[in-house]
Amino acid sequence: MDQRRSPSASERKRDPERTRALLLEAAAAEFGAKGYAATRTTDIAARAGVNKQLISYYFGGKEGLYKELATSWHGSAEELASRSQSLDEVVSGFVMTTLTDHGRMWAWANLAGDSPPTDEEFFQRQVEEMRKRQEAGELPAGMEPEFLLLALMAAASAPLTLRQSAGQITGQDPATPEFAAKYAEQLGILVRYLAGR
Repeated sequence: MDQRRSPSASERKRDPERTRALLLEAAAAEFGAKGYAATRTTDIAARAGVNKQLISYYFGGKEGLYKELATSWHGSAEELASRSQSLDEVVSGFVMTTLTDHGRMWAWANLAGDSPPTDEEFFQRQVEEMRKRQEAGELPAGMEPEFLLLALMAAASAPLTLRQSAGQITGQDPATPEFAAKYAEQLGILVRYLAGR
């Protein structure tokens, strides 16, 4: 179904915050569906129902728009990690992001390798968070935090990145909220087992 929309007369009035929000929402959907390279600013603007020139005006172009989305997602991810009490809750929360445009955008970036670099320090902060959990006794001392983080990210994204295999293995549709919830629960059990709880 085509999600493009035409603005109503009342929406045509200048509202910078609303226009930025519409562009960010449309860009997340387009990048999530097509990846960075295949997404055209014309399609983002049409989906948002605004003039294409506003992408350059508000974000400096397609790359700036992409980076803004990535930074927003990193902020949400850090918030999730900071408010969760245990690592299994964090990992389970990330499983649920596989159902979002941001989750698909992240998968495209990793599979295609064609998107602009974003907040590289984000991942270093996540490694440091894993190290702190290890020092607090939540993780075994012999595990290297950066490799554990990579393994948990891969596991959390499996319903998205291994969608066909996940469906064949389980006989269920991995794109549904019910599958994500069940998988998050099972992955949480695995993480608790790794943590010795």
